[in-house]
Amino acid sequence: MFIELLRKRRSIRQFEDKPVSDEQCDILIEAALRSPSSRGINPWQFVVVKDKSRIAELSQAKSHGAAFLKNAPLAIVVCADTSKSDVWIEDASIAAIIIHLAAADLGLGSCWAQMRQRSRDDGTPASDYISNILDLPKHIQVQAIIGIGHPANDMDGHGENTLLYDQVSYEKFNQPSSIS
Repeated sequence: MFIELLRKRRSIRQFEDKPVSDEQCDILIEAALRSPSSRGINPWQFVVVKDKSRIAELSQAKSHGAAFLKNAPLAIVVCADTSKSDVWIEDASIAAIIIHLAAADLGLGSCWAQMRQRSRDDGTPASDYISNILDLPKHIQVQAIIGIGHPANDMDGHGENTLLYDQVSYEKFNQPSSIS
């Protein structure tokens, strides 16, 4: 069941030195391409990166939170064509979570490295750095990079006690459920 997948899924930042198979990669891309988007416009674009040196370059895209990518055997750069849709951020984000869930379903680990509105140590935009590496045109903007691979360690999912039920309201804001 889908809820079981969610219960076991974790962000994975350490990977085995083992490639993601072509078949698994194809499934991840198919899943991404099946992502819903506003009005069916599908502004997302995906750049699949398997080259270790290019992934290492991408791992330096921002000051914090991307170094884990260096050891990922696969990176999927989630981008969008900003000329197609005013909600490209949302559509690209939906596609990114679909990729995460598909990876978990395949027994792979993944982690999202946010790139939109993030900077490098020198203050330049991370997206500009990535665009240069991948030869992206100006109208294609980077949302995130997802590192994917075989998890180096088994990790349990987050326990039910970590769920923030106090952030759920019923009928009106800040109104808890009458059912406990």
